[in-house]
Amino acid sequence: RILIGTGTCGSAAGADEILNVLRKELHTYGLKADIMQVGCIGLCYAEPCIEIAIPDGRRVLYGQVTEKTVPELVEDFILKGNPRPDLALCTFGQKTVEGIPAFEELPMVRKQVRVVLRNSGIIDPSNLYHYIARGGYSGLAKAVQMDPEKVIEEIKRSGLRGRGGAGFSAGVKWGLARGNKSDVKYIICNADEGDPGAFMDRAALESDPHAVLEGLAIGAYAIGANYAYVYARAEYPLAIRRLEGAIRQMEEHGLLGKNILGSGFDLTIKVKQGAGAFVCGEETALMASIEGRRGMPRPRPPFPAQAGLHGKPTNINNVETLANVSEIMNRGAAWFASYGTAKSKGTKTFALAGKINRTGLIEVPMGITLRDVIFDVGGGILDGKQFKAVQTGGPSGGCIPAQFLDMPVDYDELAKVGSIMGSGGMIVMDEDSC
Repeated sequence: RILIGTGTCGSAAGADEILNVLRKELHTYGLKADIMQVGCIGLCYAEPCIEIAIPDGRRVLYGQVTEKTVPELVEDFILKGNPRPDLALCTFGQKTVEGIPAFEELPMVRKQVRVVLRNSGIIDPSNLYHYIARGGYSGLAKAVQMDPEKVIEEIKRSGLRGRGGAGFSAGVKWGLARGNKSDVKYIICNADEGDPGAFMDRAALESDPHAVLEGLAIGAYAIGANYAYVYARAEYPLAIRRLEGAIRQMEEHGLLGKNILGSGFDLTIKVKQGAGAFVCGEETALMASIEGRRGMPRPRPPFPAQAGLHGKPTNINNVETLANVSEIMNRGAAWFASYGTAKSKGTKTFALAGKINRTGLIEVPMGITLRDVIFDVGGGILDGKQFKAVQTGGPSGGCIPAQFLDMPVDYDELAKVGSIMGSGGMIVMDEDSC
C-alpha cells in the first residue's frame, strides 16, 4: 500500500509527476499495489512525501522524493526489503527501526497533539469509509440521540473557543442561536481563509473534509438549523472538490438530507464559492456575499444569532472549530479540556511560514511557548540567523519580537502583547527582515 500526499503543497512540490513515475515502475516489475492519494501530513518542508507499507508490516515515510529516487524505493524497499534509512523520514506503528525514527519521535511532531489533523495524510479524503474506520460520524450518531441543549452543554464544558480569531466560546454562541426562535435557521462554516501565511483551513478541507462536515451537521442539530453553507474561497479548488465529493457521499449514506440516522433531523449543505475578497472573512460581509450582495460588513447589533442570513438566526464557525466539534462529541468534553490552559482549552493548528527551517502545518496544545513552536517544532531560523519576530493573526494581528519568545501561546497572552491568535498563521522573521 502506497500513500502519496497530493494536497496543494505536495502537488506544488511535484507529487503528481512522482505518482506517474511510481505507476510506471510498479508496472515494469508487475507489482500490484493500492495507491492512495492523501492530504497534507504537515511536513510541508519535506514534500513530496510518500508512505510505503509492505506485506511484512513495515511502513516507512519518505520525504523530498524525486523522480530519480522512486525507482530506488521500488527496487530496494518493495522488492528487496531494504527500507533505505538514507532516504527515509520516519516509520509508522512502531518505534525506531534500522535507524529510522518513529513518526511520533520526529522533532517536528514530538510536541504535537493532533485533533484537527488526526486523519491528515493518513486517510484518503475522498473515501468515506476511511473516515468512518477512524471513528468518523460516531460524534454525529451520538449527538442526534441527545437533546440539542445537552449537545450545546457538552461543547460548553469542553471549553472550545472559536478558532477563527476572536476566540468566543463556541458553546455559548450555539446557545444564543438556539435561543432565538424562527421557522428557518442557518449555520455557516467560514472557510474564507485570507490571512497571509495561513493555510490551516485549506489543508484540513483537502485532507479530511468529513471531519469539518460532521462538525457542521452536529452544530446544525444543536441550534435547530436545517440549512448549512460552507463559504470557501474559489482559490481553493482542491478543497472545494473534496468538500463537494464528501457532501455527495454523506447524502448517499443517509448522513445528510431527510431523517438523518433515523433521528427525524433534516439538513442540506451547500458550498458557496467566494471571489477572494479579504473582507468576506468577516461574518456579516460573508452573509451579504451569500445573499448575492456586495461583501460589506454591517454594524452589530443585530448579531447573526438574532438576524443573520436572509434576516434569520444564523451561527457561523470556522473550519478548525467544527473539526474539533466532531471529535469532542466522539471522545467527550473532559478529554478535550485536558489539553491547553485554564482559559484556552484544547489544541491549535498553526501554519509555520517564513524564515524557518521546518515550514508546515502543526497542531500543538494551547499554552506552548513561542520558543517551543519556533525552535523545537519549527527547527529554528534558516541559515543559523537570529530570530527577530513572528507575525501572528494576519493583518489584524501584530509582530511579536524576540523578547517575548518565552510567552505561552493562547488567546489572552497574545492579546497582552498587542497581537491576536487569529486563525493561526505564523510568519517568522530573521535579523534581515524589514
